[in-house]
Amino acid sequence: MNSVPSDKRQPGFTLVELLVSLGIFLLVIGAAFTLLGSSQNRYQTESQVLTSFQEARLGLDQIVRDVNDAGYPPPSYVSTNFNLFTITPFAWSPGYAGNNPCVIGTLGGGTCATPGDFDLIIETNPNPQDPACAPSCQVQWIRYKLETPPTVPVPTLMRGVVLKQFNADPAAAFAGANAPAPFVQNVVNSPAQPIFSYTCDTSTAPQLPPLPCAPLGDPNTAAAVDNSPANIRDVIINLIVATPQRDATTGRPRIVELRGRGRRINPNF
Repeated sequence: MNSVPSDKRQPGFTLVELLVSLGIFLLVIGAAFTLLGSSQNRYQTESQVLTSFQEARLGLDQIVRDVNDAGYPPPSYVSTNFNLFTITPFAWSPGYAGNNPCVIGTLGGGTCATPGDFDLIIETNPNPQDPACAPSCQVQWIRYKLETPPTVPVPTLMRGVVLKQFNADPAAAFAGANAPAPFVQNVVNSPAQPIFSYTCDTSTAPQLPPLPCAPLGDPNTAAAVDNSPANIRDVIINLIVATPQRDATTGRPRIVELRGRGRRINPNF
């Protein structure tokens, strides 16, 4: 029996249907890639924020530890060598070599260049139990200073450590090979947002309570406050750090702001 060929054609897609399907496919792929790119940009931005936060947190913790260690050694430690024990919790400039304390100010006030809003020198003893400091544990100066170094062309909080030189200007000791090294980068504190501010003990009742250190003659300064660097009780740290790159969405850097307080616990005498 012979089969009769059929003239019925198999159904298929028309050119219009193919073009519509291709258009929909391209729209879906485009949306997927746009979402993927946005997610990658967001991930990079959040990673930068996290990195900046971690760097700022480590920096803040180190400053607080150094401030907490500032000041005098235990009363049982006695020496005639001024380089082997601290005579003040914070070194100052100018006037340290002549033992003539300057006046601490706020927002650029006062007569001290150091300590200031962006510059702090801590005088502290190494751990006497540390074998590295045997046979004598000479006092160290630790300096934090905001500047823009040539090697890191962004505002950077620098940190340096030198051995104390009793008859020298502490600020001058951090030069040449002793210059501070980059510590926290992209610090964006403004003159109205200082990194360091201070409270001072009152002259009538030390530590009860410490009051903001401010220049003499400031109407907000209590008459009982001794505004010399030797009388600093608390160092309030306000560290504002920006991400290295701008946010892909807003086009502006993301900001991380951390606050902390260091309190020296060693008595003046």
